[in-house]
Amino acid sequence: MLTGMGRISQLVEQYPDRKLQTLIHLVNKTTLKEVHKKQETGKASGIDRVTKTEYAGKLDENLDNLLARMKTFSYRPQPVRRTYIPKDGSNDKLRPLGIPAYEDRLVQGVIAEVLNVIYEPKFYDLSFGFREGRDCHMAIKHLDNILMGKTSWVVDADIKNFFGNVDHEWMMKFLEHEIADKNLLRYIKRFLKAGIMEAGQFTETDSGVPQGSLCSPVMANVYLHYVLDMWFEVKVKKSSRGMAEMVRYADDFVCCFQYEDDARNFYESLKERLAKFGLELSEDKSQIIKFGRFAGGGAGTFDFLGFTVISGKNRSGNYCVKYRTSEKKLKVKRASIKKWLWQNMHTPIGELVKKLNVKLRGHYNYYGLSHNFKKMNGFYCYVKRTLFKVLNRRGGKKKLNWEKFGKILQHNTLLMPMITVPLW
Repeated sequence: MLTGMGRISQLVEQYPDRKLQTLIHLVNKTTLKEVHKKQETGKASGIDRVTKTEYAGKLDENLDNLLARMKTFSYRPQPVRRTYIPKDGSNDKLRPLGIPAYEDRLVQGVIAEVLNVIYEPKFYDLSFGFREGRDCHMAIKHLDNILMGKTSWVVDADIKNFFGNVDHEWMMKFLEHEIADKNLLRYIKRFLKAGIMEAGQFTETDSGVPQGSLCSPVMANVYLHYVLDMWFEVKVKKSSRGMAEMVRYADDFVCCFQYEDDARNFYESLKERLAKFGLELSEDKSQIIKFGRFAGGGAGTFDFLGFTVISGKNRSGNYCVKYRTSEKKLKVKRASIKKWLWQNMHTPIGELVKKLNVKLRGHYNYYGLSHNFKKMNGFYCYVKRTLFKVLNRRGGKKKLNWEKFGKILQHNTLLMPMITVPLW
């Protein structure tokens, strides 16, 4: 893939204002095979019920057939199969999951690579979600630098059902800014309009990006690049009296201002800006709060990427910003780990603790920010107590006390919390 993609990357760098043509040739046998290799084995299948293993049985024949249909434009993406999975931390709530047909995933994968190569140099540094070499912790560190500066007011905004409300016409207009290949654009539009199949019933998709599509993350970034990022950088910053900065991860973003009037003017104009592009601000989940070293005793708190952001002081008594695991996320994590432990209560203790440590390590790797040790330790204690209760009910009788439990943990050590992401 590097030869073709590398050439596109070179053109984008040399001629940043030139529209790119003849991109559809990048969807070829070589690039499709590369995407095929990256797909996980054993994943759920789409409405075609074709798995990676089955498709690989006649890979060359299947890809030749797919490319022949693409050349004659007889290839049409199949509707996404919608299923539902339990929502984290809930026993009765479900969240929808979209599963594309296998060959659609291959084409989506190549198109996503093309879009990433084209748009990555154009995205602003304030954007961190779904971008190679960037992650949640980098977004938080960037936010921390802003909050430790001149910030006195924060706009914590939430877009209502962003991925389901992306306007298709605007999406295509945004793509046409950089892409002149009508054939590639035609297939992207077909993916947007492919529809949903649920319980044998077909539903058209008039808005939103395809669920489960490999193209959806980069298309979401493209949409918000024009709707939000560029607008903030070009207009909001210049029209503000003082400092104005934004940090965005996917559709989750926080805007920081030096002056209250700038924050309030932005909040009102944000509603109009989103409405213009078919989006809506969720006002019950959005807020304007005082925050920062100059906010005084009236400083509020807000959530970002699973953390509650608060004002505090370090050991030297100086102002600092602290990040705590949000209570909402903590509740979900506790419910999830509790359910898993009860489901695996009869697993041999050594194996059970080993698998449990994998989950704990994942928790520490994400939430192990500076000043968050207390929250992580609280989660560790909860897991330890729950493990004790589960082991105590094996066989239906209570026969374990804390002394015996302590001896078990001596031979099967439970992973202790640790700071994995120092902010300084």
